[in-house]
Amino acid sequence: MSDETVPAPAEPAEHTVLDLDSIEHELAGVEVALARLDAGTYWTDEVTGEALPAALLVQHPTARRAEH
Repeated sequence: MSDETVPAPAEPAEHTVLDLDSIEHELAGVEVALARLDAGTYWTDEVTGEALPAALLVQHPTARRAEH
C-alpha cells in the first residue's frame, strides 16, 4: 500500500454555473452514438449511408452526418 495521499476533489468555484440542458443534450448524443455502435452503423452517415470520415469521428465522436 502506498503512503501517498490522494488529493481531495476541487470544489467548484462559486461562479460556476452548470448548463444542465447542454449536458443533457451531449449525453443524449453519446447514448445515440453507443446505440449506433451496437447496431454497426456508427461509421455511416445516417441519411446517405456513406462512410463517415475517420477524422470527423475523431473530432466529433457523436457525429451522425458527414455535414457536421
